[in-house]
Amino acid sequence: MSHARLPLRLILLAILAIAAVLALGLVIGTLNSLLELIERVRALSPWLRLPLIALGALLIGAFGWALWRLARPARTPARSHALAPESRSEVDARLLALRERQADVGALEAELGELDRRRAVGDLYIALFGEISSGKSSLIRALAPQAEVDVDVRGGTTRLVSHHRGSLRSGRSLVLADVPGSGEVNGHSREQIARDEALRAHAVLYLCDSDLSHSQASELEWLGAFGKPVLLVLNKTDWYDDAQRDALLKRFATRWAQRVEAIVAVSAGGSERLERLLPDGRRERVERERPAEIEPLCDALERIAARGASALEPAREAAVLTEVSRRSDLVARQTAAREADASIAKYTRRAVVGALAAVAPGTDLLIQGALATGLVRELARIHGIAVREIDIDALLARIGLTIRSTSALVLAITGNALKAFPGLGTLGGGMLHAIAYGLVFDSLGHALAATLAERATLDPDDIETRLRALLSTPPRERIERIARIAVDGARGALAREDSAD
Repeated sequence: MSHARLPLRLILLAILAIAAVLALGLVIGTLNSLLELIERVRALSPWLRLPLIALGALLIGAFGWALWRLARPARTPARSHALAPESRSEVDARLLALRERQADVGALEAELGELDRRRAVGDLYIALFGEISSGKSSLIRALAPQAEVDVDVRGGTTRLVSHHRGSLRSGRSLVLADVPGSGEVNGHSREQIARDEALRAHAVLYLCDSDLSHSQASELEWLGAFGKPVLLVLNKTDWYDDAQRDALLKRFATRWAQRVEAIVAVSAGGSERLERLLPDGRRERVERERPAEIEPLCDALERIAARGASALEPAREAAVLTEVSRRSDLVARQTAAREADASIAKYTRRAVVGALAAVAPGTDLLIQGALATGLVRELARIHGIAVREIDIDALLARIGLTIRSTSALVLAITGNALKAFPGLGTLGGGMLHAIAYGLVFDSLGHALAATLAERATLDPDDIETRLRALLSTPPRERIERIARIAVDGARGALAREDSAD
């Protein structure tokens, strides 16, 4: 083993020796050139030497400044950048367009109505946000002693938003919003209620009683992204000694000082239940009130209230508009999916009826080019995507080849699937071809709709891939539905022939 490693060590040693010699030579050569340059500069006349030295110093300084600009660390912004929402007019126009498409936008319009109502009233709204049992209700009772707040040591006692009017030492009034706590099992709907109220408020108090978990940090980041004042409030400090509390506050300052308005420590008080041992050995459960210590928080709220609700209104409006815009996108997608399903059903029915009337059904499963073109155009319009005629023609030509190559498979799958449905398994060849034709249109429509919704473009590769998958494994429900359309179409044709006779 030692003999096998010896040549490699010698090679590495030789490489290092050569590198050292080259580095030494480079240093010596550089120093020699520098000394020669200095001697030549000294030999120059003063009127030429001084400008040359100044130019060299200027070039060295510029080079050093460029290196410093490239190497210096990026500055951390003092506050998180607020999200850039759409304007009110843009949001209103979007909701109007959705209403014209029979979309349910009542909840979104109500949100905008509440935005306008609070602006007109002029109250300063402060939302208390945090996980369950962080002490929100107790803190509201400390800030607004006259308010009636249900306080319970059990977690998750706040189910809906409740508003309580309070006053600061300066006499300024504010409205405190108690919202459901996050982190509750199966509490997604209540968490959404809390988030909505946090967006409607002018400022947010984020309560915690320990170091922040990953989910709490994410919530705080989300709240800070809207540019409104956020106070990080460490509650229940009576649980900790001075050293533990200071250590927590130091960690908060390191992580969040540049992202929140202020970091304060309080003890909201409230009731606590404990056991005490009596002289006779019995244990007694008692409930007592803990005194509230909230002076740092009151000072921070005074600074916020001094700005006035009107000064904080732009950030509040931006937060609400951002959320309304996000939800309107979801409504738009749902509306487009509903309209696309209706359009696919309409064109599938037309394709089945047309195939029943064809002279030689089954010769080409995509012979009705006008129907296919209309389907592509309508689905593109529903999803708000502009398409060119040349792109539609190229897509249908490609899809036509796919359909012709899988026509036998489609017919076989359709025939075998229909055997499972009493009364539909003995259909004639023309009927079978019509059902297969409808299956093709149904599959093409759903492949198109999925691609347009996800990719926002007429992607032939993606459409073809989806189409092949839909044709190779069509659910029985789809085949039965299309078969019913074919049966109804055939009965209608027979009824028309009888009436003509």
